[in-house]
Amino acid sequence: MAAAPVWSVDPRNGKQREQVAVEATAQEVDEAVRAAHAARGALADRSVRSAFLRTAAAGLDAARGGLVETADAETALGPVRLTGELARTTYQLRAFADIVDEGAFLDVVIDHPDDTPTPPVPDLRRYKVPLGVVAVYTASNFPFAFSVAGGDTASALAAGCPVVVKAHPDHPALSELVAKVLRRAAAGHGIPEGVVGLVHGFEAGVELIRHPLVAAAGFTGSVRGGRALFDAAVARPVPIPFHGELGSLNPVVVTEAAATERAEAIGAGLAGSMTLGVGQFCVKPGLVLVPSGAAGDGLVKTLTDAVSDTEAGVLLDHRMRDNFVAGVAERGRLPEVGSPVTPGAGGGHTVSAGFLTVPASRLAEGGAYDLLLEECFGPVTVVARYDDEAEVSAVLSRLPGNLSATVQMSSAEAAGEGRGADIIAELTPLAGRVVVNGWATGVAVAPAQHHGGPYPATTSTSTSVGGTAIERWLRPVAYQGTPEALLPPELRDDNPLGLPRRFNGVLER
Repeated sequence: MAAAPVWSVDPRNGKQREQVAVEATAQEVDEAVRAAHAARGALADRSVRSAFLRTAAAGLDAARGGLVETADAETALGPVRLTGELARTTYQLRAFADIVDEGAFLDVVIDHPDDTPTPPVPDLRRYKVPLGVVAVYTASNFPFAFSVAGGDTASALAAGCPVVVKAHPDHPALSELVAKVLRRAAAGHGIPEGVVGLVHGFEAGVELIRHPLVAAAGFTGSVRGGRALFDAAVARPVPIPFHGELGSLNPVVVTEAAATERAEAIGAGLAGSMTLGVGQFCVKPGLVLVPSGAAGDGLVKTLTDAVSDTEAGVLLDHRMRDNFVAGVAERGRLPEVGSPVTPGAGGGHTVSAGFLTVPASRLAEGGAYDLLLEECFGPVTVVARYDDEAEVSAVLSRLPGNLSATVQMSSAEAAGEGRGADIIAELTPLAGRVVVNGWATGVAVAPAQHHGGPYPATTSTSTSVGGTAIERWLRPVAYQGTPEALLPPELRDDNPLGLPRRFNGVLER
């Protein structure tokens, strides 16, 4: 099949702009993967690796103006949002450089021979090694932080794994620019530029997951697309790990005591969270359980006022806009579903924020109402009014896996009175991150962060944000009875690299 041109499309009007790239052929995908595979050895030295990551971050900072301008032209996310996202991206690269220098991620464990246990322990030395070439499938809604230089790429390079990135069609020009910055940074440290490959096109993404030299994959996107790639990854003659973030409803439970205590604050916070970035955040609250009665009425009124004042916005592309308009219309046609602020098509190419209401008892029934338990990408949420705690539990018991789950509780409940602990216990099996009296939008890049959750939120138990994201691209290997002179330096008794390790049962730092 002949390669097709890749055009940049303005989300504000749907018009094509100049050709920015060409869809990769199967041969070009093969060449990109083989070039990345050949670059593995250049990442072996951790000091080179960390310096590369810091140079890449500095290069992105230096190119900020042009990168943000290109990103805004392709996504319409706005300079303020994009500048902040780029800063997050460069911070992430530097954070992984620090992790590489520290070396704790290698999990070095050394056990000398010991004849006292049964059976006896031989000389054993264990650490982690990189998997190999990682395929990275970028996200539409984060053109920096979950794209070419985003978390999957940064963590894979930190682990010592070259990457081949499948660019997202919503920002192809930006993808090319960012890849050039990374390659220049690599070359500056003697690393082949092929350490960061970039391909465009749907078929290229399929070829990439099937390539025998690809050792693992990271994906952020839809349930449908992610599941197809996940199935392809495990159907290979040699299956590979597939770390996919697919979809999330991110439920919120508002207790009656919380609604009584601070209805206005919760309503305003919910409005800000669900409309942030035109509702295009993966942890947008998509279902909110609110008590019936006066306390809940006050919250809904505040939410109504705040969302009514929200300006219409542009979604990332027209396919997403069409899906949003159709999705909210289908949900709104269900019996007993109301729309105090009707979401849907705005003027021109925009969409209007809104929310739907439904009795929680309907969600507990299932059937056609299961549609309300599916993510709808865009500025909309579902407010389910419950009469008692049993209805809350009934709805929660029917939810799929999520990236986050939130509880808004009163000050007394936060102090240990009432059912606060019980609700947290109900939410914990549903999500990778449980939020109390806050909002899940805004995923901090921190060592303790976990951005993942039960399927379909993600296809593995790992995180894609935070320091432990590096673990996805490593595998443990143990050496038994290996002479000191033949051991990797990481596993030698004298610890020439100064690594943190567990040595004969004692943790050394």
